Parts: sequence; C-alpha cells; structure tokens
Amino acid sequence: MLLLGSRLIGTPIMSLQTGTRLAETKAPLIDPANLKIMAYEVEGPMLDEHPSFLRIADVRELSTIGMIIDSSDEFIGVEDVISIHKLYDLSFTLIGKAVIDETKHKLGKIEEYSFDTDSFIIQKLHVKRGVFKSLTETTLLVDRSQIIEINDRQVIVRTTAKKLETVTRPAATLSYSNPFRQNSPQVENTTSSEH
Repeated sequence: MLLLGSRLIGTPIMSLQTGTRLAETKAPLIDPANLKIMAYEVEGPMLDEHPSFLRIADVRELSTIGMIIDSSDEFIGVEDVISIHKLYDLSFTLIGKAVIDETKHKLGKIEEYSFDTDSFIIQKLHVKRGVFKSLTETTLLVDRSQIIEINDRQVIVRTTAKKLETVTRPAATLSYSNPFRQNSPQVENTTSSEH
C-alpha cells in the first residue's frame, strides 16, 4: 500500500511490551542511493540520547495507532549504527528539492512523496509546479522508474516529451491530400429553359 510521507511525521511510537507511548517520529532518514526510508529521527521525554533514531527494521507493525515496536531498547543513538550515522551526517532531504528533466527543463519542486508501506521505498514524487504552470496544471507525479539521477541540488528525471523525427525523404516526393478538397462528382444541370 502507498502512503504519503507526511502521514508518518509526528506518528506515535508504541511499546508492545508496556502498551505505552514511548516517542513520536520527527523526520525520516532517506538513503538517496535507493530512496529507501532507513530510519526515523524520534523525539520524546523518555529518550536517553539526542538525537535518537528508530530503524525501520525494528518496527514490528505500522497500525492506525502508530508504529509498534517491542520496547524502548529499539531506539538507537547517532553513533550506534554506522549506516545511520552516515545518513544523518549527509543531511539529505527530499522535500523542497528541485526536479528537472534530462533536457534541463525545470518541472518544479518536491512537496511530498509516496512510499510502499511494506518496503518503505519511495515510489512516487509529488512535484509542485511553478507559479505559472500551477494555474493550468495540478501536481505532477513522478514515478521512481523515471528518475535518472539524484544529487545535492536536484532530481533529474526522464522527459516524457516525444522527440520529433527527422524527415529523410526529399520534400518533392511527399504528397499531401486535403480531405476538404476531394473531387466531388459533377452535378448535372437538370433545369431546362423553356420559352
């Protein structure tokens, strides 16, 4: 199932062991190499370390009451897991990043994303169009299969515009037919003149 990324910001984290609320999600840690949410930075009064994180691998279930984990032992500090430390230091954020196509045409900025709740891999980018484009078009959806490159400044996507094919035949051999100027059968003049 696809879920909007903003839906999990401020989500309660519940303990299966005690049934109490331990913390809540603050921001996702996204790996730009594969657009997978690896962990969430969490906040709450019961946390020992700041910043603290909850790895997606430690989430037992995502339910209507929030993320369910075994216990508070699942929370980690920034130094506890090397991959989490590297992502945190990278400070990669997807929201607000510019989106351009391969022809360097600016499409807009990412305002939201949708991810698969089974894998936590981002599947779609919701791109907010510029001021003039937003008057005539709604939000642009970009599928992950269209993404060519992600860098510090922007996301580059495959263009959907078709390239014009060049004409290889000489213009003199081309024949055009105008459907509005077809030869119509001559109507015989049936009126006779009598004097």
